[in-house]
Order: sequence, then C-alpha cells, then structure tokens
Amino acid sequence: MTPKRNAPTGPKVAVVGSGSWGTTFGKILADGGADVTMWARRAELAHEIDEAKRNSRYLPGINLPRTMAATHELSLALAGAEQIYLSVPSQSLRENLKALRPLLADSNAIVISLMKGVERGTGLRMSQVIEQELRCDPDRIAVASGPNLALEIAKEQPTAAVISSRSQETAETIARAARNSYFRTFVNTDVIGTEFGGVLKNLIAVAIGIVDGVGYGENTKASIITRGLVEMTDFAVANGAHPATLQGLAGLGDLIATCQSPLSRNNTAGRLLGQGYSFQDVVKQMQQTAEGLASVAPVLQLARDSEVHMPIVEQVKMVLDGKMDPRDIAPHLTTDDDTPQGERTDHGQADGGGALRRALQRALDQLRNGGRGSRRD
Repeated sequence: MTPKRNAPTGPKVAVVGSGSWGTTFGKILADGGADVTMWARRAELAHEIDEAKRNSRYLPGINLPRTMAATHELSLALAGAEQIYLSVPSQSLRENLKALRPLLADSNAIVISLMKGVERGTGLRMSQVIEQELRCDPDRIAVASGPNLALEIAKEQPTAAVISSRSQETAETIARAARNSYFRTFVNTDVIGTEFGGVLKNLIAVAIGIVDGVGYGENTKASIITRGLVEMTDFAVANGAHPATLQGLAGLGDLIATCQSPLSRNNTAGRLLGQGYSFQDVVKQMQQTAEGLASVAPVLQLARDSEVHMPIVEQVKMVLDGKMDPRDIAPHLTTDDDTPQGERTDHGQADGGGALRRALQRALDQLRNGGRGSRRD
C-alpha cells in the first residue's frame, strides 16, 4: 500500500457537494493541510474520488490530493467536522439543509456557503437560508466568493478569493484553512455585499454571453460590463451592502472572470441564448447548473422592492421569456429620456471614471498582496 503524502495537519472539514466547485474547494482545503471528506450524492462518484482521486465528470484530467476522502453517507462525511462547506445548487439548498439539521444538532461547526444564488420565492441569500434552516448563530456562518473558475483553480493557477462573515474571527478562521501556495484569501464582514456580488455578476455574465452569441464585439461587451458594475453596486447598496465590497474580489474581480471566460457556465448559457436556443433547450444542454438563470426573477423582484433600476437584468429576463430577440439586447443604451446623463461610475456619483479606476487598482493591489497572507478585503 502506497503511504499517504502530506498527512493532514489542519482542521477536519466536510464538503457537501462534489460538483466542479465543491471538489475544487475540497482540493484547495486539502492542499492547505485540512483533513477533507467530500460528500457526493452518487455512490459511484464518491468511490471515484475516494479511490482513484479523480472526478472525471466535473474535473477531467485533474489529480486530487491523496489525503482527500469521499463518501455518499452524509453522516460519515459530517462526523467530527469543525467546518462544513456547502456546494449544492442554490435552489436545492433548503432541501439539503433539512437532511443536515438533525446530524448537526450538537455541533458548533462553522458552516460556509460556496454558492452564488438567491432562493426563488423568498429572495433570500444563501447565508440567510442556512441560518433559517440550521437555526444557528449567524456568527458561525461564512461565505466564500471571488473570481473562482473551478477548472483553473484545480489546475493550480494562482487565484484570490474573499471570505466573509458577520464575525471577523470566523472569517479569519476560514481564511486560514482555505489558503495554500496557489490560493489566497482575504476577509471582510460585509456578507450582504459579498453574496450579492457573486449573484449579480452571474446575471451580467448571461448578458455578455447573449451579445457574444449574437456576434457583437468587444465594444458592446465592455459597455455592458462597465454599466453592469454600476448596476450591481446600486442594487447591493440598496440592500445593505458596502459599495467598496463591489469594487473588490467578490464584485469587480468575479465580474471580470465570469464575463470573459468560456469556462463560465453563465456566460455559456447566455451564448446559447444569443445563438437562438430557447431557455428550455439551454437548460437541457447545460451539464451543470448556471445559477444566473435561476436568480434573474428573484433579483428583479428585490430590485423592484428596493426601487433600483436594472436595465441589464430586465433585458436578460425578456430574452429568457422569449419576449425579446437576442439581437435587440442593448441594456447599456437604455435611458429614461433623451437628456444627456452624467456617467456614474460609483454608487451615486459621476466622477468621470475615477471610481472605476480605483476599483481596478484595488483588485490588482489585492492580487499583488495575496502572498502576504489574509487581510481585510
């Protein structure tokens, strides 16, 4: 029997969900020294991860750490875990939590959301659903977000992310676990902004995919990305976020990565829509969940409740509903009237581009400083 390498020296953790992102985050944790047990719904997937150290369906060609274990028995995965990472489709989170709750009745484990979605029907963020279903102190809940395309990270390409919790101590505890030679984490306490950044960038990425599928070029995409950041910030701030969070890794950083990469599921879904596929056909073709498609309706309802104008998301929904030809999408051209407007590049300001420059500089500084360890985002 081959001896294990890099015996775990860190906390005992469980990752619930073995899709591309869940498995990748399990790899991040294991490579950082954590004792990782993955939970997979399908026994055959759990066996492949546990024995072959592969997840051929979701991360083809990637060798997983030898120290990673996996099981399809939820109770075994959770047994003794100090940290529990959740990576399931956002619309099935509540159902999964109902199964977790009796197994965690006597646990003080920190629960971390790796998901980027808003629950249909309630409009709740994932951390709110966790708090509601597990009935736990929000100080024990954290969320992870940032420019995190799973396959690139699984290939150990240098990446940064942000861990957010209402408790600074909780955020720092998770940041220490979720870091290694290729993955760096920053921290903040703005859970609202961090979660909404991850949700809203998916919707902008769908719009970018649509115009890409139609055949429009870089000018159109750059316009939508730039106006999309303003739209994201307006929405998040109206719902209690700090505007600076949307200029960091969970906002601007994630927006850039998701909009420009063919690895993005939301970008891919949008591109199929732009090529003329119906919403139903897109869902059938996608092997993995594109969270942006499910979040459009609840985000728009929250926007109306907050009296926030979101022309990009409105037009995405019109395309999804078959009420707009993808070739007609041009949310960056939408205005209330023909009166020339100042270019707002930050929440409530028109400063000729200074805020966007500061946002880009902030993201670059964060990536440069990542090697110095976790710090405030």
